[in-house]
Amino acid sequence: MAKLLIIIGIILVALGLLWPLLQKLGLGRLPGDIVVEKENFSFYFPIVTSIVISLILTLLFWLFRR
Repeated sequence: MAKLLIIIGIILVALGLLWPLLQKLGLGRLPGDIVVEKENFSFYFPIVTSIVISLILTLLFWLFRR
């Protein structure tokens, strides 16, 4: 269990460091992501981005399992 948590932590740190690069590729502001901006309020729900990331991770895990 400890090994799994360490691996997940390393992956999250790597994603945090790569996030600016991913945003330049367009990931994070895809059509279908919900953005509500008002005067003193901003809400962002990246539903399409989440689906794309989920599909990519599912494919990678499926390939590594074989």
